[in-house]
Amino acid sequence: MKYQLILQFEATSIEDFDGLIVLEEILITTLPRKCRVDGHDFGMGEFNIFILTDDPESAFGDVRKVLRDNGRPGKYQAAFRELKSDEYIILWPPTLDRFTIT
Repeated sequence: MKYQLILQFEATSIEDFDGLIVLEEILITTLPRKCRVDGHDFGMGEFNIFILTDDPESAFGDVRKVLRDNGRPGKYQAAFRELKSDEYIILWPPTLDRFTIT
C-alpha cells in the first residue's frame, strides 16, 4: 500500500483512550479490504489511528461512514501522506491549514 491515512482525535483521559480503542476495533472489522488499520498512538493530548491504503480519499469516505454509523463525534482531523514522504495532505476539516503528529 502506498499511503498512510491518519485520523487524529483529541484524547486526554483513559476514557478517551478506551473509546478510541473501541473505534479502532470497529474500523478493523468494518473497513473494506482496500484499507488496513496499522495501529495507533496516544499521547500529548491526541490519539492517532493509522490506516494503510492505495486510495486515501476513498478510504476516508469509508471511515466517515463508520464514524457516522457509530455515533462518533465530528471533532477530529484527517490527513494522509505517501509512505515515503513526511508531507501531509489534509482531508478534514476543510478549514485546517496545518496537520502534525506530536
